[in-house]
Amino acid sequence: MKTLNSTLAGTWYPGTEREIRAMAETWEKTTAKDESAAPERTNVIVLPHAGWAYSGETAWRAVRAVRGVAFRRVVVLAPSHRVWIENRLVAPEADAVSTPLGTIPIDRDWLDRLALIAPVVRNDRVHAGEHSAQIEFPLLQLALEKPFSIVPLVVGSFNPDQRGMCVRALASLMDAETLLVISSDFTHYGTDFSYVPYGTKGGEDVRRRVAEVDGEACARIAAGDADGFCATVRRTGATICGHVPIELALRAFPAGSSLVRLRYATSSDAEGDYTRFVCYAVMAGHIDWPAQAAGTLNAEDRAFLLRIAREAVEHAVRTGKPFPANHFTQSAPAATRTRMGAFVTLNDRATHALRGCIGEILTVRPLVEAVTARAADSALHDPRFNPVSPSELAGLRVEVSALTPPRPVASWRDIVLGRDGMTLEKNGHFAVFLPQVAPEQGWDLATTLTYLSQKAGLPPEAWREGAAFETFQAEVFHE
Repeated sequence: MKTLNSTLAGTWYPGTEREIRAMAETWEKTTAKDESAAPERTNVIVLPHAGWAYSGETAWRAVRAVRGVAFRRVVVLAPSHRVWIENRLVAPEADAVSTPLGTIPIDRDWLDRLALIAPVVRNDRVHAGEHSAQIEFPLLQLALEKPFSIVPLVVGSFNPDQRGMCVRALASLMDAETLLVISSDFTHYGTDFSYVPYGTKGGEDVRRRVAEVDGEACARIAAGDADGFCATVRRTGATICGHVPIELALRAFPAGSSLVRLRYATSSDAEGDYTRFVCYAVMAGHIDWPAQAAGTLNAEDRAFLLRIAREAVEHAVRTGKPFPANHFTQSAPAATRTRMGAFVTLNDRATHALRGCIGEILTVRPLVEAVTARAADSALHDPRFNPVSPSELAGLRVEVSALTPPRPVASWRDIVLGRDGMTLEKNGHFAVFLPQVAPEQGWDLATTLTYLSQKAGLPPEAWREGAAFETFQAEVFHE
């Protein structure tokens, strides 16, 4: 198991378990009489990410709100400070992260599902050099008594299409077993932060005026008002480093969601020198994530389809002949005998490179038969590739996409990236993209449609006029 070790232990926070627990005991004593009340069943918290000497006691107010809760996983949304990231969520390549308190496994299954519907890349170097996610790990280990997994995501900036994909992905995957941690400091004041609207001499008046700016931003967060929060940041110029993670979370929240501010402090409150300081606001809330609609296929159905797809691929490659489409139908679970379209995708496990992908969109036969037939086609008859050879079989990953029936849309503007697969038809030319194509490539809608036009054998801009579009959704799962 590849583990990403802490690069902050011993500097940003204590380097040993004994020292970490001793510091937490101190915070517990100083916050024991805190009257600020977190919502019951808190499942979203906003935490600062400065060194513990500056922000640890403040952060503890929110950490206490989830202490002892049995979350299955924690998703951390954290801003990038050292690397320019555009239109991507950056996850670790590693299988786990570690601190002096122990190792936390990364939830690879949840992350894989996220990567199917949002633009995700994996890079350990980004995470090793970024403190905004790492600083939260030992706090979570102190708070959550039962073992949990983690999904740390570092973000930069987004265009509207990519942001929308991320928002929809988070909204669809969050559930009652998941704690969402939004990592952000608030206003950074000082000449080196290029933010001195109230002068460079410092003083209590500067602190008060900065607190008013942050207070307005917190009020918008508390109300679940993404547009209002973004407008406040633009108007005031507030240097809130985690404004993108905050916006993503607010836009993913169901309507009517709210948070409570538990504590506000600055890095200079002890010394009283407000010529240069960083502000911290901790917040907590309970979000009623919509119950995830039961998919057409349960875990057993999916396992069955992946098994028969693998068997169909291996049989076709070894014998040169496909199984009859109805080879597995008699023993198939009832849900897999529903008429559905399907694609079978083969990827190289090591490089993630596409090795074959063939499917059918129309619901003309049972799903089990569509998968059986198209698995063999993907291995032998994708015109973009040579047939798969027997030596490649062990290195392939099989993926199945079970499709809803396609529906016409009035315009390309009605296509929602990250949710919809799409077809384009014009002048006898036709092409299709599965829903996961745009997120995997990091394309916006215009770029996606440009490539779709070219795939159909049309000029790049052919999608803009005279083309007909249909959309469909997919349940996507892989080995």
